[in-house]
Amino acid sequence: MSHTATLLSFWIVSFCMAGIVIMRRDHIEPRFRRTLSLVTLTMIVTSFILLVVELFRLGT
Repeated sequence: MSHTATLLSFWIVSFCMAGIVIMRRDHIEPRFRRTLSLVTLTMIVTSFILLVVELFRLGT
């Protein structure tokens, strides 16, 4: 699998996980919800950073 495909897969998975956490937040146990939200937020931020880095590499 190429580097770009791996980044795209990570990007899709992180945004799908965020969507699931947002849609099902009423059914997630409160103490687990905070941890899951922090993990999801970390994945989203990492996705954006990797996207910016990849776009920068394409421009050079």
